[in-house]
Amino acid sequence: MLLRISPILFVVLWSTGFIASKIAGEHAEPFTFLAIRFALAAVLLAPLMLSGSRPSARAARDAAITGALIHTGYIGGVMWALRLGMPTGVVSIIVCLQPLLTSLLAGPLLGETIDRRHWMGITLGLAGVVLVLAPKMTLDFGAGGVTMLGPVAVIAATTSLFCITAGTLYQKVNGTSGDLFKLAFFQYIGATTVAALLGYATEARVVDWTQEFVLALIWLVVVLSIGAIGLLLTMIRASAVSRVTSLFYLVPATTALMAWGLLGEQLSLVQVAGMVLVMVGVGMIGALRRP
Repeated sequence: MLLRISPILFVVLWSTGFIASKIAGEHAEPFTFLAIRFALAAVLLAPLMLSGSRPSARAARDAAITGALIHTGYIGGVMWALRLGMPTGVVSIIVCLQPLLTSLLAGPLLGETIDRRHWMGITLGLAGVVLVLAPKMTLDFGAGGVTMLGPVAVIAATTSLFCITAGTLYQKVNGTSGDLFKLAFFQYIGATTVAALLGYATEARVVDWTQEFVLALIWLVVVLSIGAIGLLLTMIRASAVSRVTSLFYLVPATTALMAWGLLGEQLSLVQVAGMVLVMVGVGMIGALRRP
């Protein structure tokens, strides 16, 4: 039953993370914030280590590497790109290339079959994402000409894309056995360590502990870091990785709907058409049976 509703639940929860991260990012620098978030998630999971068997040293190492990639690398890259002024729509477009990149790599690395129907679904999903985000993407033609995206912001967003792709594939190859939440504990140990080191090396480490920040932090720790990530790891273990990552195509459309319902942002017919394409594309990918 859980696996049946996991895709929908994951997309909804993951989409809320963008809103909460944007709020939290206004009160703390990216890696400083992530170090706090992931440390709290590890503390919540620590009691699970007191009972039953523990993962082997190798499994713990693999989990820590996965955590550094899919938590610190991915989320940290997104937050830094936004902080450096890259428009949210551009960041989303870059990150939403993950299903395409994962599908390209899943064949040779994992032996997953990527047939014509699969590629059609990937293409439709990507086209739909572009339509959803296109109305929000504008160029600033100022006195000095077209405003170009800073190279550091582009590097940050691209690094985020490669980190979530590498982490997903690494998890599929090396994290297919053992208690998921005990492995998640070591994921957050690895993520916290890398985030803390990056925060110490590159940031002032100042946090504005407002009520807004604390509420966003609680939501991200409990609902995203424990709930959504647990769902993602469960689905990766149970399904072909290229099909699971296709769910990320649904995130921009879902986020746009949330912004429309909660924040009063407008949705154009072009965006609605894009959402339909995304759903059709993901449906085509999800309907494929594993060989």
